[in-house]
Amino acid sequence: MNSPQPLAFTNARLVDPESGYDGPGGVIVSEGVIADVAKGREFGKLGKGVRVVDCGGALLAPGLIDLRVKTGEPGAETKETLASAARAAAAGGVTSIVVQPDTDPAIDDPSVVDFILRRARDIDSARILCAGAATKGLKGEQMAEIGLMREAGCVYITDADRPIVDSKVFQRILTYAKGFDALLAHRPMDMWLARGGAAIGGEFAGRLGLPSISPMAERIMLERDIALLEATGGRLLVDQITSAGALETLARGKARGLRLSASVSINHLSFNELDIGDYRSFAKLTPPLRGEDDRQALIEALASGLIDIVVSAHAPAPAEDKRLPFDEATPGAIGVETLLPALLSLYHDERLPLVDLIRAVTLAPAELLGLRGGRIAPGAPADLVLCDIDAPIIVDAAKLLSKSKNSPFDGRRLQGQVLMTLVDGRVVHRAEG
Repeated sequence: MNSPQPLAFTNARLVDPESGYDGPGGVIVSEGVIADVAKGREFGKLGKGVRVVDCGGALLAPGLIDLRVKTGEPGAETKETLASAARAAAAGGVTSIVVQPDTDPAIDDPSVVDFILRRARDIDSARILCAGAATKGLKGEQMAEIGLMREAGCVYITDADRPIVDSKVFQRILTYAKGFDALLAHRPMDMWLARGGAAIGGEFAGRLGLPSISPMAERIMLERDIALLEATGGRLLVDQITSAGALETLARGKARGLRLSASVSINHLSFNELDIGDYRSFAKLTPPLRGEDDRQALIEALASGLIDIVVSAHAPAPAEDKRLPFDEATPGAIGVETLLPALLSLYHDERLPLVDLIRAVTLAPAELLGLRGGRIAPGAPADLVLCDIDAPIIVDAAKLLSKSKNSPFDGRRLQGQVLMTLVDGRVVHRAEG
């Protein structure tokens, strides 16, 4: 599937979040990079060795960059391997994924970072980047080898789903990471208010008799995180914000000029707590689904730019871990392959302009991590996605490429068929037919 010869994509709807352009155009790809861009015009005469791809008006955009993808490698490869996650990503138009450190062993040492990146080099699909653990063993007690992991190639540090409860440890990490300009991603959740819970507390959880998590748990922890961020001057990514109350806290922090960003998962933009329905464990997530008012507030925050980035929060789990009573089931959902069509729902529903949605999964994460991708410009990596944004699809979890099939989108009607995905100018996915 390699494309050693130059490719000319013509007759496309070109979306470049860096310039804000959304209109007719084309791209020439050569030697792994974007060689030329035509916006609102046609290319002149092309050389004999150039293969032309007529896009037929389909969307041509930078490949997606997904900052939050879990795999089971090392330690639980039956859930997901690096290779299977990368293939699923490419099928969804995602050209770069950042794998999380909650593996076995945890990615809390430069040797494990090196193992992940060496394995990644052998996988001819989506790019695989690596996040390192903030604390040893993800236990929240002792700071991990942040500097050495940074040198080994990790792109940010995080304890993934595990909040760092000890405020002194959290402050120490922010302070130390600042010396390397390292980004800390943190899930804001007061574990004393969340302990034993399976759903957000409220009328719905009470009616189902589910053990609940206080709706204030996220906001309280975020208040602490931002206070310590201000005291240290570090860099913080709020990992998967979910509530209107926490958005108010986020807005105050950003207004103070802190080095503060926030992500939201596509799940929390697409579903609310009612989607749990009759104890539907495939809708059991961490953080848990919220009410419809919160979901609408998240969409508005994404539209205003208060929320910077959208992630898939890809968290594979085998069927035996999901088909249990709701409060016993493993939380999480796969999503890297359905991220783009699910996100396009906000465009089709006229909630956000297409260029703003594409920015949240391309340029915004690229700029946060200092990556060269996420834009369509001469010299940029030829990481591209070609997508028919109007093509209707019905998500069939059994046909998704992830080794696990725990998708809350199973059976949902969406629009957006990925036709082709390129990484470094190589075609790593092409739609059948």
